[in-house]
Amino acid sequence: MSYGSFPPSSGRRGGTLAVVLAALIPACFAGWLLWSSFGGQDPGQDDGKPGGSGLPTASSTSSPSPPPAGPPSDAPAKSLKGKVVVIDPGHNPNNRDHSAQIARRVDIGTDKKECDTTGTATNSGYAEASFTLDVARRARTLLEARGATVKFTQDGKREFGPCVDERAEIGNKAHADAVVSVHADGAGSGERGFHVILPKSVRGGGADTSAITKPSRRLGERLLDAFAEETGSEPADYIGDGSGLNVRGDLGGLNLSTVPKVFIECGNMRDAKDAAHLTDARWRERAARGVARGITDFLNG
Repeated sequence: MSYGSFPPSSGRRGGTLAVVLAALIPACFAGWLLWSSFGGQDPGQDDGKPGGSGLPTASSTSSPSPPPAGPPSDAPAKSLKGKVVVIDPGHNPNNRDHSAQIARRVDIGTDKKECDTTGTATNSGYAEASFTLDVARRARTLLEARGATVKFTQDGKREFGPCVDERAEIGNKAHADAVVSVHADGAGSGERGFHVILPKSVRGGGADTSAITKPSRRLGERLLDAFAEETGSEPADYIGDGSGLNVRGDLGGLNLSTVPKVFIECGNMRDAKDAAHLTDARWRERAARGVARGITDFLNG
């Protein structure tokens, strides 16, 4: 509404105006008293109580807060006091500078394999070893907040490795209640999704997984469900039957373990769509929530 100028009023109009004002002033005062009786609030404004108008107010029509980075977890913060968890961040950022050392072959019970590898990377050069450390550290924070004692096989400070046999031994010596080895895959472009690797029942040399296959499967199933829910990711479409669970007997980290242990391949770094998630810090936080929740669900039965 614009405000224009008014023509000068005559004396008669001035008398009329005085009468009108004399009538309005008491009415306005009465209105003020009514307004005060409602605590300064419009009695028709919807304040969440009976009798409100239900009409939007200035505050109810303001811009909504931005959505959270990921779906909220429905899992209660169950206590893990007294539980020991070992997280095994796959590979090591320094492995690339020690090719001879990590190429050394070690005994995995049923065979011999390289001490370790450099891991894979996205097409833009984001290394798997950097990804695994970031997710592992985030998961450690969540698990420690629930009372767990969390140990790492490496925290990016070692010159290289450790070798796969030593990674297994770290979990064994800790008498871990659960061990999760965090990885990301390097499959072909167009192949998407995550999967959990379970130990096969093997026996030979220093390997004997007969006591851990069943609890490891339970750990893997809890991890699969929690990771899918927290990240919104689908089980890999290029592994096995699409269930997201893959049983292997050729990994030293599993063959030599005497405590429940699984691997999780969080996505395919060589696929552009998966890589967009893996390189996103907000998504990695969701991945860490999935790992921590899966472990928590397993340890709480």
